[in-house]
Amino acid sequence: MLNLQRTGMFVAVVKSGSFTAAADVMGLTKAVLSFNIRQLEDELGVTLLLRSTRRLRLTEAGELFYQRSVALLQNAEKLADDVRANHAGLTGELRITSTPEYGAKVVVPLLAEFSLQHPELRVRLVSSSLHRDLISERFDVAIRLGTLADSRYHAALISQFAILPVASPAWLQAHPVGSPEALAQADWIIHERVASPLRWQLRNAAGESVMLEIKKAPRLYADSAQALMAFALAGSGVALLPAWLAQSALEAGQLLPVLPEYTFAQQGIYAVYPDAQHVSAKVRTFIDFMRTRVNAL
Repeated sequence: MLNLQRTGMFVAVVKSGSFTAAADVMGLTKAVLSFNIRQLEDELGVTLLLRSTRRLRLTEAGELFYQRSVALLQNAEKLADDVRANHAGLTGELRITSTPEYGAKVVVPLLAEFSLQHPELRVRLVSSSLHRDLISERFDVAIRLGTLADSRYHAALISQFAILPVASPAWLQAHPVGSPEALAQADWIIHERVASPLRWQLRNAAGESVMLEIKKAPRLYADSAQALMAFALAGSGVALLPAWLAQSALEAGQLLPVLPEYTFAQQGIYAVYPDAQHVSAKVRTFIDFMRTRVNAL
């Protein structure tokens, strides 16, 4: 049976580039490390490393064994984490990023609840309208809304939400909108981070598809849904907002739906994470928690 401890030593030697460097990292003597690598080669019946006075070089078999060993050790570490988490609860740190609006309204309250369930887990939330680089900034999960475009990452669908055009009562009184054609000529407030902000597929009450293409050149742009809503509340025109954000203003009569008999396509709420093969227990548990709680709201 393959000895994982010796396999880990072999990987450390390859990553460090020398027996001396690997021995320093692992807190072992060079002689102990060299002995264990020779034992590993004897067990496998192949030469993994070609040694010289200046450098080490992987054999073809060594290259294959190294690639497979890295994945094997990652899986072994994940298994140990899962077992420990199942026994003692989640530990370590969970780094999350989300948009300021959705973060404040939904993610923060749920994270507070999640944190109470896992008191040994540290939670760090970064709010940003920008799509952060999950790998370089070491984020475990990003909560993203709308349509995903970045194929470097993996995503789990949490839920969906409606988007709807809204405007202030004063603006609608001065600029009545009775058809998609009139809506296309309205004063739109545009979210500049949306991929195609001027073209939308609508459905009427009969379920028929209608294309909305905004014809009038927009004068107002913003990079957040909160800013769009502020413009709409100020009477600047029509903003396309998520229902969860506009709900309070709609209930208070500060905003009114525009063409409510037409609906826009539902948008997704996604948990985005960098590595699908080695998803940690804390990430999987958080995603499952979010999916359950968001859909219960």
